[in-house]
Amino acid sequence: MNGLRSAARPRIFLGLGVVTIATLALAGCAEGAASPDSSGGAGETVRISGGITGTEADALNESFAKFTEDTGIEVVYTGDKSFEGNIVTKVAGGDAPDIAIVPQPGLLKTLVETEEVLPASDTTSENVDEYWGADWKSYGTFDDTFYAAPMLANLKGYVWYSPAQFDEWGVEVPKTWDELLTLTKTIQETTGAAPWCAGFASDAASGWPGTDWIEDLVLRQSGPEVYDQWVAGDVAFTDQPIKDAFDAVGEILLNPAYVNAGFGDVKSINSTAFADVASKVADGTCAMTHQASFLSANFLTVTNAAGETPTIAPDGDVYAFILPGVTADELSVEGGGEFVAAFSDSDAVQKVVEYMTTPEWADARVSLGGVISANKGADPTLASSDFLTEAMQVLQDPTTTLRFDASDLMPATVGSGSFWKGMVNWIDGKPTDEVLSDIQAGYEN
Repeated sequence: MNGLRSAARPRIFLGLGVVTIATLALAGCAEGAASPDSSGGAGETVRISGGITGTEADALNESFAKFTEDTGIEVVYTGDKSFEGNIVTKVAGGDAPDIAIVPQPGLLKTLVETEEVLPASDTTSENVDEYWGADWKSYGTFDDTFYAAPMLANLKGYVWYSPAQFDEWGVEVPKTWDELLTLTKTIQETTGAAPWCAGFASDAASGWPGTDWIEDLVLRQSGPEVYDQWVAGDVAFTDQPIKDAFDAVGEILLNPAYVNAGFGDVKSINSTAFADVASKVADGTCAMTHQASFLSANFLTVTNAAGETPTIAPDGDVYAFILPGVTADELSVEGGGEFVAAFSDSDAVQKVVEYMTTPEWADARVSLGGVISANKGADPTLASSDFLTEAMQVLQDPTTTLRFDASDLMPATVGSGSFWKGMVNWIDGKPTDEVLSDIQAGYEN
């Protein structure tokens, strides 16, 4: 299956439970969706913090332009590259922002346990019920109290590549994991260069791109039931299914003949920023990289071999296919997203949070490029490429079932703690069994 072009889409998995996406609404402003009113909060400034930086942070700020025009409420978003490592300390120390954009339910749970996160308003709750659904809502719910609404979403498990190079080499998009390994070997022998590039560097969050690799292989090799048991802690990192996933990923990421195109040796993966791989794929230095749908935003900021912004299309400079499973047409995919947590009950803050749950805000942000939303009232045709439109339609499709990113659902001491750190140590050469024991020990912290 080449990307999302197949007319017969496979069954796709994400999250602890099955997310049943209801009827797709393609109207940009869904009928009955409330617009922000001009009463209350006018003239106030609402400050938002999160881990989104660079051009995506600029777009996030720009997405509130119409809201500010309608309400008089200024919204200022500030990105922090070390957000995951800093936010709990700030909240516990009385320095919480008005709103935090939290990328992991596990981290969100830790913030809720500080008792500083406020329960969501009735309007926010109703919007999530209408436009997102029960399972997305469950990721922001703890002890039967709903705290944080979903914001944007992404599909993970893509392999980005150059269609032109594939044509030049006479190779095709693989349909199974074994075919992917054969493809990798063929490209290496044809070019004499490493086919893959990867970057795990992300400041305090370094290592997370490696967890996506492992999660994909657990889901593909062992299936959704084992995946769920792993997330719940019933399958340990030291158990065979997880070791099998590490061994499979290691066939690529620990092979010096296969990585790290354009950057160096295997260990250079840890010093390469996760977004920097986009430039190497765009200019043809790197044949393939594994990353979520959001990497499309990074291609908007780089140039191809001709010095132009690369086109993302089946016949363009770059495109992506979903990492194949063990058996052809038996494909499972995980996804992720961010959640909006409020630390102030002021009218202005609540209006911002409520607005961020509407199709109007989703359309505003999606139309600025590089992202998608699972908001069922949002218009996927506003996405900045055909690829993102297709990815967004998969998220909204009523037949789609998903599994949420495993590390994001695990306790923060593991998911964004020992798991992230373990991936870095693994790339640095620490034996797999030791790494797995170290990650599992995160449950004891």
